[in-house]
Amino acid sequence: MQHEKTEPSAVAPGQLSATHANRTIDPALPRSVLCAVVLLVLTVPAFGQATAIQPCRQTTTPPRARLLTVDASVPADPDVEKIIAPYSERVSELSKVIGRLDGGLAKKGVGAGTLGNFVSDGMRAQAKAKLGKPVALAIMNSGGLRKNDIAAGDLRASDIFELLPFENALVALDVTGAQLTKILAVATKDAQSGARIQFKYNDRDRPEFISGKLLDENGNEQEIDPNKIYTIVTIDYLVRLNSGAYAILQEAKSSMPLNITLRDAVMNYVKSETAAGRTIRGAVDNRFVQVGPGPKSTEPPR
Repeated sequence: MQHEKTEPSAVAPGQLSATHANRTIDPALPRSVLCAVVLLVLTVPAFGQATAIQPCRQTTTPPRARLLTVDASVPADPDVEKIIAPYSERVSELSKVIGRLDGGLAKKGVGAGTLGNFVSDGMRAQAKAKLGKPVALAIMNSGGLRKNDIAAGDLRASDIFELLPFENALVALDVTGAQLTKILAVATKDAQSGARIQFKYNDRDRPEFISGKLLDENGNEQEIDPNKIYTIVTIDYLVRLNSGAYAILQEAKSSMPLNITLRDAVMNYVKSETAAGRTIRGAVDNRFVQVGPGPKSTEPPR
């Protein structure tokens, strides 16, 4: 007995023939399963389609920057002139010559070099004028000097502003001689006026205090009496430091603000020297005396 061969009927893609449906889908299947099968058949072609990539929109190249020269050919703007008018006079004051330098000033060497000498001398002179009595010592941290050198010749107000940009103010302190000796040991690395300090370079190429004496008006050495009270001057920044090397200033017997900024004090010092017919000298003196060999390295200590 021969079995009759059945040819499959043509079925369009994505369709199920009746025979195929009858063979693969059991009417007894749950309705939820039946729905899932139909959904799968209908959605597969959609996921198989390729998505066309849209080209990026062409951006416009920004115009190239142009350099404009602002000089006398550009007319003044009245509105801008009105805004800056209150400040113009103050700015013009900075270019005024207030004195002359006989030799340039440089922040180089122990005690911030001749720049440190210049500032600390100005501090001491102005403190003496304010208090009306001798001031034994002036101390200024070299880190507060923000200009490395000032060339010889005309000294302008702008030079002082660049050198001393902070609003530090002078403060007078009364200390014992014992405290003063400790302060001199700290000041070996900073600017000072009024003492002669002997120092040596240690293994780290740092200046190390050996001894210190005060100098009188004629430059003669004076022993420090540990029980005597001395008046010194420094800046409020160092007085407020309650830690580190200058914490010793907190032990002062008394302190008094002099109501003048460091910058104004130095400017007044220059003006008073100019009025007296004297120039500011940038020569190195012997307020720091090195004992023994110099530093091993030519690089400044860090």
